Amino acid sequence: MKSITRRQALRGFTLASTLPLAGLGWSQGAAPLSAEEKALHALNRLAYGPRPGDVAAMRSLGAERWLQAFLAAQFEPASAAAPEALKTRLAGLDTQALSQAELIGRYREATQANRANRREAAATMEANKDAGKDDNAKTEAARANARRELVRPVLQQTAQARLARAIESPAQLEEVLVEFWFNHFNVFAGKGPVSVLVGAYEREAIRPFVFGRFRDMLAATAKHPAMLVYLDNVQSVKPGYQPPQRLARANPNAQRLTGLNENYARELMELHTLGVDGGYSQQDVTELARMLTGWTVDYRAAQRGSKGPLFEFDPRRHDNGNKQWLGRAVKGAGQAEGEMALDVLAAHPSTAKHIAFKLAQAFVADQPPPALVRRLADKFQATQGELKAVTRALVESDEFWSREAYGAKFKTPYHYLVSSLRALDATTPPDVQPLTQLLAQAGMPLYGWQTPDGYKNVASSWMNPEALSQRVQFASTLSERRARRSGLPAADAQGLMSTLGPLLSESTRKNIAAEPANLQVALLLGSPDFMKR
Repeated sequence: MKSITRRQALRGFTLASTLPLAGLGWSQGAAPLSAEEKALHALNRLAYGPRPGDVAAMRSLGAERWLQAFLAAQFEPASAAAPEALKTRLAGLDTQALSQAELIGRYREATQANRANRREAAATMEANKDAGKDDNAKTEAARANARRELVRPVLQQTAQARLARAIESPAQLEEVLVEFWFNHFNVFAGKGPVSVLVGAYEREAIRPFVFGRFRDMLAATAKHPAMLVYLDNVQSVKPGYQPPQRLARANPNAQRLTGLNENYARELMELHTLGVDGGYSQQDVTELARMLTGWTVDYRAAQRGSKGPLFEFDPRRHDNGNKQWLGRAVKGAGQAEGEMALDVLAAHPSTAKHIAFKLAQAFVADQPPPALVRRLADKFQATQGELKAVTRALVESDEFWSREAYGAKFKTPYHYLVSSLRALDATTPPDVQPLTQLLAQAGMPLYGWQTPDGYKNVASSWMNPEALSQRVQFASTLSERRARRSGLPAADAQGLMSTLGPLLSESTRKNIAAEPANLQVALLLGSPDFMKR
């Protein structure tokens, strides 16, 4: 089957012309969305796009009644029963049930095995200095085995669980919010033991709280080993700290604890709560870092195989001196200092504004209406950070359902990938590595953003010629695979057009109808209309 070219895919389309201009006014006179447009808008913003079954149900019930039922179910995800196939698939991911201690144990075992392999390899190479390249390559392969057998399956199953839920779960808003809040509290799987902990972090510190209290999620992330390791709070100690010998034996890195580390304190205020212009100083960062000394990981409990959380407050590491933080005097009080800091940050007006802006930007427009941001910030404060109430206020806003917001967002690579599979009624493949490779090639590797600011969700970050070419190639590959299985590419194209409904403009439909039938699915997935949400 002949693949489409980028020129074919974009023939007759101008992507820039399909997206609202930056700074477009939020007028009151624009035509309201029809009931079907509202339903599809909800599927594009509160879900990862429509599936054929959604369209059939919508037309059976009527768009308005379907939308009411959909919204009610999304805010009560427990009522949206997962398909049995999805439950079975998730239940089969055995590493997802491992405790924090078991996961760290796996990482330690792999690390120790690699060290032993390196020592053995060095001795072998020294004994046989004439070893050829093939022998050296075998040695390198042996060193990688431990990581491949112990660490990589954990990360692969974590990716499979995330993608399976995003593609197949009926609780779509929950999945969209898991992505949003993970991105807000980002950790990078490429940093040491975070590779095995990232799935537990998502399950334990993000997912349970997306409809809960912001303060609870803030604490869960602050105390999770993935965050403590990623932003180096495990290394932050009072001046002159000397680790006990038994701790040094449990954690080889303990001997390298030499003083205060400000990384987590800085990102806690700049990214997680107050925002970059939230009214704090560098001195406040330093003082907060002092307040959080002693918040660490209990590696001894990990060695004992503890089944519970590994967060530990170690008073020997804590700087118990008096501090001056955000204009208030803080007396030495051990762990209570950090807890008080989380209370203050979660309730701060700057945090409310920062969170409100990010939610409005993610769900309404790259440049969200200031009035909406103010109302969401007010709701955040009035409810003490009840995220379900804030999210509901967002979804019930006039701005969310406005003509200006319709199709105003450009899909990230992750949203594009998942929405493509959902539109074609695909299920998650047993091996998701080709999908994660596609995300990596598109610049959005799953759990792979190195810096704590997370991925951007604005068009300027993803709308470029190279990215468009990658999407066209993906669309072509996906279309070819489906055509080989079904042998009915033309029928697939008609079904896809029906699924996407008014998300496709009339000019898009006409242009694609004029192309050969075996290219039409790829052209639809590669069209500018489909790249919007």
